[in-house]
Amino acid sequence: MRPRFLPLGLADLAQALPRLLRTIRCSLITKLAIVSGVALMFFFFLWSSLNINAMKTLTTEATMSDMNRLGNTINLGLHYAMLTYAPDTIREIIKSIGTQQGILSIRVYNKKGQIKYSNLISEIDELTDIKEEGCYVCHRTAPPQVHLALRERTRFFTDESGQPCIGILRPIENEPACVNDACHVHPADKKILGLLDITVSQAANEATLANYTERNFLAALAVAGGTFLVLFLFTHLLVNRPVRAMIQATRTIAAGRTFRGVDIRQADELGELGRAIDSMGREVLSKQAELVRQKNRYQDLFEHVPCTITVQDSNLRLLSYNQAFADEFHVHPGQYCYKAYKGREEPCDNCPVIRTFEDGLPHSTEEITLDRDGCKRTLFVSTSPMTDESGKVTSVMEISLDISQSKFLEEELERSRKKYQAIFSCIPTALFVLSLDDLTILECNTRPQALYGYEPGELLGTSFLALFDEPDLAPFEAAIRAERPIDRARHRRKNGQHFFAALRVSTAAFPGSQVYLASVTDITNRLETEQQLIQASKMATLGEMSTSVAHELNQPMTVIQTISDLLVRKVRKGQCVDQATLTEMAEGISRHIARATGIINHMREFGRKADRNLTAVDMGTVLHRTFELFSQQLKVRNIEVAFDIPEGLPTVAAQANPLEQVFMNLLLNARDAVDEHYGSASRPGEKRIAITAGVETIGERQFVTASIADNGAGIPPEVLGRIFEPFFTTKEVGKGTGLGLSISYGIIKDYGGDIVAAPGPEGGAMFTIRLPVWQEPGVTRT
Repeated sequence: MRPRFLPLGLADLAQALPRLLRTIRCSLITKLAIVSGVALMFFFFLWSSLNINAMKTLTTEATMSDMNRLGNTINLGLHYAMLTYAPDTIREIIKSIGTQQGILSIRVYNKKGQIKYSNLISEIDELTDIKEEGCYVCHRTAPPQVHLALRERTRFFTDESGQPCIGILRPIENEPACVNDACHVHPADKKILGLLDITVSQAANEATLANYTERNFLAALAVAGGTFLVLFLFTHLLVNRPVRAMIQATRTIAAGRTFRGVDIRQADELGELGRAIDSMGREVLSKQAELVRQKNRYQDLFEHVPCTITVQDSNLRLLSYNQAFADEFHVHPGQYCYKAYKGREEPCDNCPVIRTFEDGLPHSTEEITLDRDGCKRTLFVSTSPMTDESGKVTSVMEISLDISQSKFLEEELERSRKKYQAIFSCIPTALFVLSLDDLTILECNTRPQALYGYEPGELLGTSFLALFDEPDLAPFEAAIRAERPIDRARHRRKNGQHFFAALRVSTAAFPGSQVYLASVTDITNRLETEQQLIQASKMATLGEMSTSVAHELNQPMTVIQTISDLLVRKVRKGQCVDQATLTEMAEGISRHIARATGIINHMREFGRKADRNLTAVDMGTVLHRTFELFSQQLKVRNIEVAFDIPEGLPTVAAQANPLEQVFMNLLLNARDAVDEHYGSASRPGEKRIAITAGVETIGERQFVTASIADNGAGIPPEVLGRIFEPFFTTKEVGKGTGLGLSISYGIIKDYGGDIVAAPGPEGGAMFTIRLPVWQEPGVTRT
């Protein structure tokens, strides 16, 4: 509202003045304009003042110089008139000169200060006080001064009408002409005879100087104004506009609005500043956009993280929380956390939020609470301090994760672990967990203590291969790494005793890595039982072969008996036997005795128990030796045997005696099969048995194979899968025990080989044995 007592103009000025002052205070260009304008005005007026003063000085000096010349001119004009003493002439000269414009008075003083001549008639013969200003310049000293500078002889004053005046004194000196003049002689020691005083008006000069001063002031004001306007324009264009553009850009950046850049096309510092602000703005907006994205992302994470998050003050009041907390507890800001969480009326004991406020460190704990349905829940609670700029903890973030299911799974896992640990410890075989790298024992159950005599802790960290009592460990290591079963290996107990074990190996997952899981079973008793069964089978086979063996022994005995009867007849007749016949008869006896001895030794070796150690065995030799026991029996039964055994077969890892029993069982089965199929009334060549051998490679391993095939009735398909079962037989009661093929199967498996039954090429049955090639100790078996 405009004050009533102020006029309209003053009221408007009073209202506009604060805005003007605010504009001046807040506007850089206004400040620059005012400062530059004041500075320009000051310097231009200073220059004008100095110029006017200089003009005054020059005018004064010019006037003084002109008056001095005028005085000299008057003095020269009066010189002759004074020498000739022509007063009238002097008065006329002074009167004529006095009529010139600007000349106020021309006076000639004598040495007594009396005005002798003047253009003003009224003051002639007046006596002047010697101490007046005009005279005092010379008479201020005693004696008076003779020579004075022009400035000292000049005086400035104002007359009675207020007109500015300038007066100059011109001394009239005593010249030689004056001393010698006969009319008015002056003493030679007199230096000054009189004084010429000229007074000139300064009104015209003052008017000219005032006019000059006015024009100079106006010119200075115009130049200052023009310069100010030019400076203002250039300041507005080169400073104000860029600065306002940069201010607008910075406000845009600060407000987070769309930044369109700062386009200042100047090559000066403001241009550099504008480009810097443009670059900064784009960078700030880019960072701001990234911050917004991160803020939105973290806000999204904060809201949708699968746990409850709260921010609490020192009084445990809820300052903020995420959506999961709000959905679960239906709370409002400012509510106490213990009230929201557990419905308590006071803080929880050992509250992690309080501890964080006390020491400024994060804390975590597990808490058990009940949900709204009364079900027990386990929460993992962790806190993190939130500080201000001074480092003081102002609030604490609390994160609660429901780990009820995880806790339940942990308990179930622990129960499962204990259950499987009990199974692992109580399993009746020795179990070892082996490293994949060097077969180091990482863990084992309690069974090795009874099997090896070692405490479980003694075996941990040792090599599993150290338990083997074999001269060559390379084949067993290769079998373990290939996860192949080891049907028989000799191990050593802590007290030095050895036993035979069967191993099964497989890979398994272990915490942090893959391992081998090896199970070791003591098969010593089983091998003893098998040996007994094998021995019993041998005895049964020997009993079955007794007729054939007796026939084999009967042939050499018959030859020996024939030779003995011949010798007896010769002796009784007294006849001499020639040397050649006697030698032939002796060699025949020796040869047939050796044959009988060989048969007996073969039967004795066959009936002997075999050693358990594997050696290099020639499978072709074993086949031939086995056939020797059956050759006569098969011949009597009209069974033809075809051999296809190449020379130089590799040796196999086996035992000769049990292997011979295997082939004997197979030959007996083949014999019975063809006899049963063809009967006793068979024609020659109908009953056939084929024995073949060879070498084959499976993968990277080399095997020697041997096959025995007959042309009997073959094996029915429905019983083919059971023929290796113990006590299973297709023969009539009293003709078979059902142990032959079962024992043969066990022997071949113990040697790491395989035996299979299949239809023969001639319609009968064919049994094929496959045994690994023997490797010398120290050479890895392939």
